[in-house]
Amino acid sequence: MKRILLFCFTAVFALVSSELWAQDRTISGRITSVDDGTPLPGVNVVLKGTTNGTASDVDGRYSLTVPSTGGTLVISFIGLQSQEIEIGARSTIDVSMSTDVTQLSEVVVTALGIERNRNELAYSAQQVNGDQLTQNRSVNFVNALSGKVSGVDIKTNNTMGGSTNVVIRGYKSISGNNQALFVIDGIPVSNANTNTATQRSGGVGVDYGNAAADINPDNIASVNVLKGAAATALYGSRAANGVIMITTKKGRKNSFELTVNSGVTWGKIDKSTFARYQKEYGGGYDGVFAANRTYDDGSLPAVVFGDDASFGPKFDGQPVYQWDALDPFSPNYHKARPWVAAANDPSTFYETSVASNQSVSLTAGGDKTTYKFAYTRSDEKGVLPNSTLDKDMFNFSASSELTKKLTVTAAANYSKIQGVGRYGTGYNGRNPNQTFRQWWQMNVDIKEQEEAYFRNRKNVTWNWNGAATGPLYSDNPYWSRYENYSNDTRDHIFGYTTLNYKITDWLSVLGRIGHDATTDMQEERLAVGSAGQAQYSRFNRSYSETNYDLMLNFDKNISDDISFKGLIGTNMRRNRMTSIRALTNGGLVVPKLYSLSNSVSPINPPTEEYEREGVDGLLANVNLGFKQMVFVELSGRRDKATTLPKGNNAYNYYSAAGTFVFSEVVKTPWLSLGKLRANYARVGNNAPALSVYDVYDKPTAIGSIPYFSLPNTKNNKDLRPEYTNSYEVGVEAEFFDGRVGFDFTWYQANSFDQILSVTVTGATGYTGKWVNSGEIQNKGIEASVFVVPVQTENFSWTINGNFTRNRNEVIYLYGEGAGEVKNYPISTFQGAVSVNAAKGNPYGVIRGTNFRYVNGQRLVGANGTYTPSASSSEIIGNPNPDWLMGINNRLKFKDVTLSFLVDMRHGGDIFSLDQFYGEGTGMYPNTAGLNARGVASRLPVAEGGGVLLSGVQADGSPNTVYAENQNGSGLTPFGYAANDYAGAPRAWYVYDGSYVKLRELALSYSLPHSVIESFKVLKGVDISLIGRNLWIIHKNMEYADPEEALTSGNTNGGYQSGAYPMTRTYGFNVKLTF
Repeated sequence: MKRILLFCFTAVFALVSSELWAQDRTISGRITSVDDGTPLPGVNVVLKGTTNGTASDVDGRYSLTVPSTGGTLVISFIGLQSQEIEIGARSTIDVSMSTDVTQLSEVVVTALGIERNRNELAYSAQQVNGDQLTQNRSVNFVNALSGKVSGVDIKTNNTMGGSTNVVIRGYKSISGNNQALFVIDGIPVSNANTNTATQRSGGVGVDYGNAAADINPDNIASVNVLKGAAATALYGSRAANGVIMITTKKGRKNSFELTVNSGVTWGKIDKSTFARYQKEYGGGYDGVFAANRTYDDGSLPAVVFGDDASFGPKFDGQPVYQWDALDPFSPNYHKARPWVAAANDPSTFYETSVASNQSVSLTAGGDKTTYKFAYTRSDEKGVLPNSTLDKDMFNFSASSELTKKLTVTAAANYSKIQGVGRYGTGYNGRNPNQTFRQWWQMNVDIKEQEEAYFRNRKNVTWNWNGAATGPLYSDNPYWSRYENYSNDTRDHIFGYTTLNYKITDWLSVLGRIGHDATTDMQEERLAVGSAGQAQYSRFNRSYSETNYDLMLNFDKNISDDISFKGLIGTNMRRNRMTSIRALTNGGLVVPKLYSLSNSVSPINPPTEEYEREGVDGLLANVNLGFKQMVFVELSGRRDKATTLPKGNNAYNYYSAAGTFVFSEVVKTPWLSLGKLRANYARVGNNAPALSVYDVYDKPTAIGSIPYFSLPNTKNNKDLRPEYTNSYEVGVEAEFFDGRVGFDFTWYQANSFDQILSVTVTGATGYTGKWVNSGEIQNKGIEASVFVVPVQTENFSWTINGNFTRNRNEVIYLYGEGAGEVKNYPISTFQGAVSVNAAKGNPYGVIRGTNFRYVNGQRLVGANGTYTPSASSSEIIGNPNPDWLMGINNRLKFKDVTLSFLVDMRHGGDIFSLDQFYGEGTGMYPNTAGLNARGVASRLPVAEGGGVLLSGVQADGSPNTVYAENQNGSGLTPFGYAANDYAGAPRAWYVYDGSYVKLRELALSYSLPHSVIESFKVLKGVDISLIGRNLWIIHKNMEYADPEEALTSGNTNGGYQSGAYPMTRTYGFNVKLTF
């Protein structure tokens, strides 16, 4: 859908005006920020003890008549420290105002866009200001939340514009959605990804990213993270996974401001997160060359081109015919070259990335109308050749007080994303790291591969088949990037219209329509001449969601001591999705013509999907307060969903919460705020579409005859939503006028009635059926701390810390007694490992072969290699981290600010297919070098070679048997090639995913106000030097970034294949305000 209504927003500021007293004289002045000297509009200036007051204008100026005897001015504004200033005999009083930490989150935006005073909240909610997201920007703003919010685990895969997985307080659904709900100005927006099914589940495919990447970070005022079920209960069946509540920037009354922002960043890969190669041996498996070939330089050995490994002959400088000897366009055609290690290994394949961001915004308003317009253009060139991502983002919002009682608000946002050469992931030919990390010859120079491709744009590979007519397994990596690339376009439009009518001073009614729509087009190609049959595929998808809200809001003080506020309302949601995917069949008739009509054979019937979903909800919320000290809040929602069976499709969700502000009782000068809170809630996670009633699909055709069939999984007309019961208690405190503070939370959430596809006997005609069964428990602690150890007139130092510890356990799966199911595979991967939900264990445990042990020591077999366990499904790893922590420091001296964020993760296991295959092919240093005897390990054991593994023999004595390390017939102890290619125990390739990273670093300078004044129209100049992911201070995983994972599914980051290295970015940003 391309058209939507304009939508509107509620006015945020009201200026204070009053009648003038009998005037004796006038005072005036200017109010500016102590941080950067910029003028502050809308600041209240009141003569103490009277109603005589005014507000500063757009330039921060004010004027007020006062008695000739003077008096005291009270200067105040939300979020700034109030001041009282004696007037005396002065006629000009300029004021500099600083941030009041105790007020920063006094007003918090909660579910459905409801604003609540911070003291009233009985649940954990943490806010990040928009400036924290754009100062050191990421292509996807969600990545900028990492380390800044407790309870939030963000996983990425280091791809350009790739998917980001946001999980709040642990995984709650075994097979369903675990992503947080994104809400912008009260309107839910899609964060779905449109990757292929295998990539969505954490497998192979091109990663096209999440829809959250379409949100313009320059237009974000704040992000409030609602973590627990009590905070999100009003979203009912969508509330289980938490909410990312985004508030956008709005216009301001009686103001005019133009902001121009420009920034550029460059990126280079961190080589500590890429493969490190041995440089002693070249291509081959058996340690020998192929039979001699006779070319220009005579009869000489040749490389075994088809062996994608480096267990070949030792480098000795002798002349050898290599891959370019078969390329007629190469200067080395039919010529031998010295047998030496390549000067340029695959790390040189990566280029310097460049990302530029240009934005302009206009904010203005009069007495009754405000508006804001913003445009941002973002261009990125990735670290892989031929990879670009361009974004155009438009944002408009407006508000008008039509009458004293009626306000209309509208907002519209449009983004267009265009990508070329997005990155392939996992074990996939479109992922160059599959080759670079797993199957490579150390004699191959990547720069020579580049030259070979660009000489005539042909697929001149190092991995020739025997006849040298094309590649056997691996294409030239530059051919892959320039010929087998993808391209995609996404149009995303979302917005809302709101009418707010004030019935009385305490009662109002709000009507709102919100709409979110995306259209996607993705094209993928495999060129003629590639390893594999040439192919072209096209995918089109259209998605829309419309929300209709009607709410009666009330906020009344029953007495001086009792406050009563809340709402009663209804929400109607309608979702619609259509998609079609088609691909050629049998190859392409004409090379480089990418069209479905260019298929050699008639194309198979396309894969089409059509989904509709409707949810009608009734909701209510009540908050009762006593003396601003005790608050009780009740929320309830009843949803009726079309994805559930008739007669069994209405369910209730509710929460109860209480707050005790003990600082209202314990009055001490050192306690600024003290609050206890507790809550309970039940929320849901809806059933997936097309899981209730049986539908036909169209999988393929018999010859040219299409046919329909039922899916392999039997649908269930009695399906219920997944439920989560949540408990939470917490304490907040601030001391010494906001110099020190903390927020501590304990929570427990049990998610039951899991929607699972369980195995059934083939006699039923199905392989599985949908059922409600199973339970997962998450419990943990969160802590947020801030300290201002130093604060003087010219210098301040602020420290913010966040800590998360979540413990996850699968309580129950399915069945009883002998038929009880105790393990549910989530994903099965290359390398014979899987990610699972296993009863009594954390969600996402890794299964595969383990070591065998004798008295706690690894058992070494008679051939000197580790003996894998008999079972291939032992638990060998837990991908869940022990804890997460982020520490942010901000030091400010006059107009210069230095800030840096250290992000930490402790624990969390990762299986590396890269190491499993890469060691089995002899690429890594530990597969070569000298053994414990000081002899080359690749020599036969009879000649003193081989590898001595630590462990014991069957009788418990220390191992003294050296293992052969020649690979030819599975004679290496490493990786997939060990034990006659049955492979080494997979547990050997499970690594600790801990890390400590310098996530962000920024040095900024704000031009002093005294300098800016001379420019008349200029209000502010800010210059920043920025860096992101600059330093991995500590990690336990060699050759890879432990944060990199296949993230768009529920794999929980426990599997790496073809892992991309981390990119260090650095650059600058300039912001001008007029």
